[in-house]
Amino acid sequence: MKTTIEIADVLFERVQRVARKEKTTFRSLTEQGLRIVLKEKQSLPQKRKWKPITRGGGFVTGDISKMSWERLRDEFIYPPRFPW
Repeated sequence: MKTTIEIADVLFERVQRVARKEKTTFRSLTEQGLRIVLKEKQSLPQKRKWKPITRGGGFVTGDISKMSWERLRDEFIYPPRFPW
């Protein structure tokens, strides 16, 4: 497949130098790099960005279960950005 990509001139020049040194092509090095990145991304476990506020049975714990939606939203979902 043929495609067009835009990359920084400095990066392109570095890849070209390596390609000449290794007697290969820009295309080959680009494909190798993409394969490496894809393999690494697939092998990494997906990390949760948040931890649920629950206990064993999956029920909400503590005072949070008694909070109003507005308070939950304002304090936990969209906390103030500038605490003054």
